[in-house]
Amino acid sequence: MYAVIESCGKQYKVAEGDVVFFEKLDVEERKKVTFDKVVLVSDGEKIEIGAPYVKDIKVEGKVIAHGKAKKIIVFKYKAKKNYKRKQGHRQPYTKVEITGIKKPAAKKTAAKEEPAKVEEK
Repeated sequence: MYAVIESCGKQYKVAEGDVVFFEKLDVEERKKVTFDKVVLVSDGEKIEIGAPYVKDIKVEGKVIAHGKAKKIIVFKYKAKKNYKRKQGHRQPYTKVEITGIKKPAAKKTAAKEEPAKVEEK
């Protein structure tokens, strides 16, 4: 079973047990996080697509750590103009382990008893 969720302005394909790197989330480490913006859910046989989101489906995860990605160097340069600018950037991220894709519990319908039929003669 997998799901496509929307978070931080991006879409991520996740399954139970996956470890995903999201842009910085405002959740403490070792706390649970719930994603309710589920765009698509598939259980192998049936695919549900939301308009824009699938109702009553939630993806739960556990925050493992916060950190920063590898440094990216931004270098601006113009030939023959003595113009050079060097800048570095490290994008913060949150590492989340997906613990489950929760569907609502199936509603149990009580067996309705039909009224006894009376035959008239």
